[in-house]
Parts: sequence; C-alpha cells; structure tokens
Amino acid sequence: MQSVDELVSGIDKVLRVVAGVASASRPNPAAKMADSSLDDKERRHSAGLMRVNHVGEVCAQALYDSQGRFAREPALRKQFDQAGREEEDHLAWTAQRLQELGSHTSLLNPLWYAGAYAIGAVAARMGDARSLGFVVETERQVEAHLASHLGRLPRQDEKSRAIVEQMRVDEVAHGAKAQELGAVELPLPVRQMMRAMAKVMTATAYYI
Repeated sequence: MQSVDELVSGIDKVLRVVAGVASASRPNPAAKMADSSLDDKERRHSAGLMRVNHVGEVCAQALYDSQGRFAREPALRKQFDQAGREEEDHLAWTAQRLQELGSHTSLLNPLWYAGAYAIGAVAARMGDARSLGFVVETERQVEAHLASHLGRLPRQDEKSRAIVEQMRVDEVAHGAKAQELGAVELPLPVRQMMRAMAKVMTATAYYI
C-alpha cells in the first residue's frame, strides 16, 4: 500500500510541477515590494527571463527527485529532498511573478521535466560522488546564469530582481553542500555538454 501511495504522490507532484502549481514554504522575497512601471517591451523581456528561470526550477525538481530516488546513501537522499523543497519555493515565486507580468510558464514543461528526470537518473546511477559532482556543476552554471539575469532584467523591475537574487544565494548554498558531501569534479566533456544543453533550453524557454 505504501508503494501505491508513493506512486500517487509522485504523479501528483509531477503534475503540479509541470502545471506550474507549487506552494512555497518561505515568503516570496518580492512580496512587500510595489510593482514597477514597465513598458510592453520591458514586461515581455522580464517575462521571458522569468520563464527561463521557472523552467530551470522545473528541471531542478526533476533532477533532485530522480537523484534522490536513486541515491545510495540515506543522508544523500535527505539532502536531495531538502534541496528540492527549497527549489519548490523558487518554482512558486517565479510562477507568481510570471502571472504578475501577465505571461505564462513554458508550454514545453512536460518535455523539460522528462528530460531532466532522465539525466538525474543517469547521474545517480554513476554513484553518489559523481551524482553530487553533477549537482555542483549544475548549480555553478545556474548561479552564473542567474547573475547574468540580474544584469539583463530592467533596472526598475525590483520584484523580479529580488526573486532572482534569493534564488542565486540558494543555488550557491546547494552547490557548496554537495561539495561538502563528497562531490567529485565531472570530466570536461560532460561539463561542456551540460552547458550546451542549458543554452538550448534557455534560448527556447525565453519564447515558448
């Protein structure tokens, strides 16, 4: 019975993530900020960047779920679960911001989730140390990507900027924790492949 309950719970989570329905356990960093005046071009640009960030969080949910499911050490499974809960905050915050900007989440979310889950499962099968190494490299790339968004978002869009900055801080902490737990450096070709895949995702999710 427990396995059936877990299956139902897992399916429910996937559907909520893909649909952009998430609940945050922490307050939205932009909750008390007044919305700035953005023209149509700025609003579309902010929405495009926040849609990319939302897709990143869809992928994070899939990655942490699959890596945690196939992790060998209980302590590591616990860490993936904790990180996944914090990433769900990001999912909720970015979805809310997209709604405020009058936009939508990516229409390709089911594809992003499925692809990320498969990648996470492969990483986990390579052993805990390499799986953690995958987390370190992923978070390193995500942190750099979020930092670039802080430079690209309209200066007056303080709400989006506040969300992105808190996300950046959390991603750095996740990478540091994975390093502390025994991550090993991934081979250069793997890191380069990850960067190439991330570029395809970000370029597509900005529009779709």
